[in-house]
Amino acid sequence: MIKVAFASNDRVNVNLHFGAADTLVVYDVSPGYAELLGVGEFVKVNMKGENRFKALSDEQSADVIDMQLSAEELERLAAKPPEDKVIAKLDFLDGCSAIYAASIGTSSIKRLIMAGIQPIIVGTGQTIEDLLNEVSLALHCGGLSWVERAKARAERAALAPAVPHESAGGLRLITSIEELE
Repeated sequence: MIKVAFASNDRVNVNLHFGAADTLVVYDVSPGYAELLGVGEFVKVNMKGENRFKALSDEQSADVIDMQLSAEELERLAAKPPEDKVIAKLDFLDGCSAIYAASIGTSSIKRLIMAGIQPIIVGTGQTIEDLLNEVSLALHCGGLSWVERAKARAERAALAPAVPHESAGGLRLITSIEELE
C-alpha cells in the first residue's frame, strides 16, 4: 500500500546517515504484510559537516574523515560547487512515503519534504522489522499522522489496497496489539 525506505548497510538495522548512506532498502507495506521492493546502492560519501558524528556508533564514526582544514583549503572548497549526493537518492525514493535514517541533515530534510517523503530519524540500530511492524499497525489502527497522510494519498491515487500474496521476499507483520502477546 505504501512504500517505506530505510538507510541501512546490513538490511536489518537503521544505522546510516541519509546523506552518506551507501545503501537504501525499500519495502512495500500493507496492514500485516511487507515486501522488499529493492535495494539502492550508492557511492560511499565522507561526511564533513559539524553533525558528521551525530547518531553514529563509535565503530561507524571511525569511517568518518575528521577534516582539519587550513584557511586556504576551506576557501578553495567554498569556491567549488558541492557535489550533490542527494539527487540520486531522491530519484531512487520516488514514490516512497517515508525514509528512516539514523541522522538526516537539514537541507536533506527540506528536500525530502518537498518531494513528499517524510524524513524520520531513529536511534542507530533500530531494527527495520520493528519499524515495519509499527507502520503496519498504524495502517491498520491509525496512530501515526504521516502514515494516515500516506494512506489517504494512496487511496486518492486509486491504489486501493490489494490482498498481498505471500512470497519468498515478504514478511508477515502485526495488525493488532493482541498479536504482541
